Amino acid sequence: MMTRQQEVGIKLQRVRDFLERNEVAAVALTTQANFAWLTGGSDNHVVTASEGGVGYIVVTATGQHIVTNNIEAPRLEDEEVGELPFEIHYMNWHEQNREAMLSQIVSGTVATDGSWPAVATNMAEEIARLRWRLLEPEIERYKEVGQAASQALTETGQEMEPGMSEHQIGALLAGKLLAVGITPAVLLIAVDERIYKYRHPIPTDNTLARQAELVVGARKWGLGVSATRLVHFGELPAELADKHAAVCQIDAAFILETRPDTPVKDIFRKATKAYQETGYADEWHLHHQGGGTGYAPRDYIAGLDSPEVVREDQAFAWNPSITGTKSEDTIIARADQTQIISPAAAWPMREIEYQGQKIARPDILVR
Repeated sequence: MMTRQQEVGIKLQRVRDFLERNEVAAVALTTQANFAWLTGGSDNHVVTASEGGVGYIVVTATGQHIVTNNIEAPRLEDEEVGELPFEIHYMNWHEQNREAMLSQIVSGTVATDGSWPAVATNMAEEIARLRWRLLEPEIERYKEVGQAASQALTETGQEMEPGMSEHQIGALLAGKLLAVGITPAVLLIAVDERIYKYRHPIPTDNTLARQAELVVGARKWGLGVSATRLVHFGELPAELADKHAAVCQIDAAFILETRPDTPVKDIFRKATKAYQETGYADEWHLHHQGGGTGYAPRDYIAGLDSPEVVREDQAFAWNPSITGTKSEDTIIARADQTQIISPAAAWPMREIEYQGQKIARPDILVR
């Protein structure tokens, strides 16, 4: 089994190959996503809502360094990267001069994923591609996050009750994630009419009467799982049942078409055809349909003109929606099959057939 040190070693070689291809002396990684990726799951965040972290990684042809201050250095050393071959550089927080620390590490052209250093070339999109093919230890960690996120959604769906506000439902779901060390990076809750009005419903004081939509972006070790579940109290209206059957059919097209070496635009085209065939041809215009994921909520949003091709062991999160309903899980395009890593736990399922293949998608939980 691959050790964490071996995992980091493989990734460092990817970065050094990038240095050589692009003829730069160093890469400066400033984001939480890239820090977690390169270190095999370490965390450099203080502010959850920020893309940037409090420790920057600088990789040269011969070394790998972390630039930070005296506040962050002890924790990064003790809890995040102590066993890994990174040299930590720091100054007192009130004297910190990252440019001076960088000059002690490298001279020459620097590529970065952010705005530091000021003279660097921003190559964030090219650097992100280094993350897209996941290694086996990453996939195992990802599965753990996916299963925990799914369990939290199931427990919330079973425990929530009419009369609860969207904030209270969100708190219930977030608490279950935080209790197992998972950050709810995205938390969208809608009840009743808000489901039909908004595709990105941040929680409000509206109280649940009959229907709820639970959407989560669950992050641990830098890896983000996206998933959606729907709950209905009382008899399910026929129109909603038909819409959900249709959106599951569309989701099946997205998932089963996501295979290594497949152009993303072809997947998108076949999914829009499924929208048309189910009688909801224009609904895809009302919300993006998802795309590549992993260490970012979406590495890119797919479309009819997407230039990307699915890579083996790349993660995707598709999120087709029809007004009032949605279907979403996180998947990995394995060599032999597309694998759902957030499989619904103890949840009613709907079996879908798509071009001779069968797949189960989460149905609406009726209580």
